[in-house]
Amino acid sequence: MTLHAFTDGASRGNPGEAGIGILVTDEKQETVLSLHAYIGRCTNNIAEYTALETLLEQAGRLECTRLLIHSDSELMVRQINGQYKVKDHGLKPHHARAVRLLKALPFPCTVAHIPREENREADRLANLGIDEKIPLKV
Repeated sequence: MTLHAFTDGASRGNPGEAGIGILVTDEKQETVLSLHAYIGRCTNNIAEYTALETLLEQAGRLECTRLLIHSDSELMVRQINGQYKVKDHGLKPHHARAVRLLKALPFPCTVAHIPREENREADRLANLGIDEKIPLKV
């Protein structure tokens, strides 16, 4: 079974208070996982990576044969897919961790860019994370 995951990171200010949102749906578009959390103060790009890393930490528990990850962060997607180099020193450890987690998954996984309009629910969840200030439980 193929699952679709939508991730988003939000930062109010850059850097500023930040949150993450994750939505995973099955082939019938039914929700398999919905998660939001407050991650403190960071940049938008770090929030985007934190959302991806959090998803990948949870992905091993998902029952699927393939995972398609969708994000509206063109920078992160292109860095993960090797199209852009990671120049920002603050992003390098996040990138390395995300790549390591991707490689460790027991099923194929792709990361693709989508327009912001197609990522509304993950964006809503990321902003809810900021509003509710419930910290990310690791």
